[in-house]
Amino acid sequence: MFYRLIRPALFALDAERAHRLTIAALKLWAPDAPAHVESPQATTVAGLRFPNPLGMAAGFDKDAEVPDALLALGFGFAEVGSITPLPQPGNPKPRLFRLVEDEAVINRMGFNNGGGAAAAQNLALRKRRGIVGINIGANKESVDRVADYVSMTRLMAPLADYLVVNISSPNTPGLRALQDEGALVGLLDAVLEARGELAVPVFLKVAPDLEPADVDAIARIAIDKALGALVVSNTTIARPPMHSAHAGEAGGLSGQPLKSAALDRLRDFRKATGGAMPLVGVGGIATAEDAFARIRAGASLVQLYSAMVYAGPGIAREVTAGLETCLRQYGFGSIAEAVGSE
Repeated sequence: MFYRLIRPALFALDAERAHRLTIAALKLWAPDAPAHVESPQATTVAGLRFPNPLGMAAGFDKDAEVPDALLALGFGFAEVGSITPLPQPGNPKPRLFRLVEDEAVINRMGFNNGGGAAAAQNLALRKRRGIVGINIGANKESVDRVADYVSMTRLMAPLADYLVVNISSPNTPGLRALQDEGALVGLLDAVLEARGELAVPVFLKVAPDLEPADVDAIARIAIDKALGALVVSNTTIARPPMHSAHAGEAGGLSGQPLKSAALDRLRDFRKATGGAMPLVGVGGIATAEDAFARIRAGASLVQLYSAMVYAGPGIAREVTAGLETCLRQYGFGSIAEAVGSE
């Protein structure tokens, strides 16, 4: 109710400025992450026990400023980043656009963040209650992007519950080329070696704009390298029919127009992995029904971000409450039972 009252004022601001105000408000609130409470929604993925399957996707908390506040909002986990070794300003502004008529967002942020050292300092101050993943990327001007992922793995692995290798942002030129089979094998070998003796799971985040052969190759590599999960998917460079005046802006599209493609790609990866690899469903999830459809299609976990722009911070509790109803309606005793039941 409160968010509906203040939303017009937030939407009167530039989208990026409104986002920074939201982060500032969460920092002022600054609650501790809640204690773990076992429930039918609790589920185990990659050896981690998640209190519920709904997470905040990367991109919201780029510098790991408010992960515990996100957990206190009701998310079962929070993913911070993407974080690069060196600070970088990202692409020129404006670079974040609300497509209100389409309940969508287009961004061409370009991995803007304060760098690995600053984020590591923020994360080191946490009490480590609740699951926080760290999404790592490469600097735009890097001459050796694999080395960037290696250095970020060494820095962040001791602070992470899981790491996400993000090679699927459309806003860093050439980054998606790392999804090619040969490049991906070399990258993952380097990251897994850099992880060393630490048991932190490594996830891989992929784009929705993949050909069937790419899906098969990535699935095969992910299984061969014993990754913790595949995150399906990032924003899309495709432009389905939309109504907003911002529909033609360059960048990655998220929100409702991505839902169908993200669900299709999740199904593709479920088929390609044969259920042998946990999947995290992302893209166009706004309701409990959306989340449960992704779970039934094969996702062990789900994430959202753009939907919170339109629904407000209460969305986490709304979705998780709705998931309880979905479990009862379909006769499942747990989230794990529902995964892939479609």
